Amino acid sequence: MRHLPVVSCVCVALAGCTPPEDWSVEVVESTMARYDARDLPGWQYTLGLYLYAQYLVYQRTQDPRYLKYIRTWTDRFVAEDGTIHDTFDSLDYMMPGRVLNVLHRETGDDRYRIAAKKIRDRLDDYPRTSDGGLWHAVRLDHQLWADGAFMVAPFVAEYGREFDDAEYANEEAAKQLVVYASHLQQPNGLLKHAYDEARVQVWADPDTGLAPEHWCRAVGWFGMAMIHVLEVLPEDHPRRPELLRILADLVAGYADFQDPESGLWFEVVDKGDMPNNWTETSCSSMYTFTISRGIEQGWVDADYQDVADRGYEGVLSRISRDEDGLTRLTEIVVGTNIGDYRYYIDRPRSVNDFHGLGAFLIMNEQLRRTHGG
Repeated sequence: MRHLPVVSCVCVALAGCTPPEDWSVEVVESTMARYDARDLPGWQYTLGLYLYAQYLVYQRTQDPRYLKYIRTWTDRFVAEDGTIHDTFDSLDYMMPGRVLNVLHRETGDDRYRIAAKKIRDRLDDYPRTSDGGLWHAVRLDHQLWADGAFMVAPFVAEYGREFDDAEYANEEAAKQLVVYASHLQQPNGLLKHAYDEARVQVWADPDTGLAPEHWCRAVGWFGMAMIHVLEVLPEDHPRRPELLRILADLVAGYADFQDPESGLWFEVVDKGDMPNNWTETSCSSMYTFTISRGIEQGWVDADYQDVADRGYEGVLSRISRDEDGLTRLTEIVVGTNIGDYRYYIDRPRSVNDFHGLGAFLIMNEQLRRTHGG
């Protein structure tokens, strides 16, 4: 196994030189070599994340195979007439709708609009908290999970832009982020993993309804959702100043809890000094992306550039090639529920998990561009 030399990572992060390898293309090529699009798992957020990220690589490279792969997967679920057989009773199953939006943009095929509209229309009667926050799932009564912000808000904003429904979509997407942050964001800038308005879940604090920990990927999902919605939201939208304040506090929290040795972030973000805590790759990619894009857009103080650079260097230290020449991305936590400190740090760590691959591509497309790649 050949690891990318640390000196090359430092070169990328600090000197702005061209990366010695295009890791985005290599990850996409490796994934396509491992999985036929017809054999990938079903309609789920992990594939929605990964294929949206592969689309970003397609936008840069214009390799038609990359778009065909995305479309082949999607067309397993969307019929010629736009029928899609899902009740969308969880925000997780709405997230792949972002792929429908981009495929409509690229192809003009009306089936993708029809399928995406089913998700949008589901929000009209989807259950909400008393202040309008979308429950994470119909069966998860009264619960907001930080993860859910990414599962629904970017799709809604992009749907509005693509299909002339911006008046509804911009307000819905912005409102969800504000409501989620009002419950979950803490004085340290980070978000707790979840909130139970009914305060009946075993993990819920009886006074606040909050989950006990800052789980790394949940906080990362929220950060990326902030960026993706702000990129669509009009400059004069009334909720924009509040969103920018939430983002500024979040990035300050990221900076405060970055591991000074590796540049990465811990599975339980604010407890890096606790026994058995470990640095996780997908959230580190998410935080790095959020900081870098926020700086580029002028939404985040440029003083945080070093935080993004060290994060990028840290994530690049986790990617290499296997003996078969395909990419290997390590230390990715698998899908995770809500629990206590021990629960999070004991979660299995995976290699080439789609959570990590998708987050890596989103980050790498951003950082390789801003660093001259």
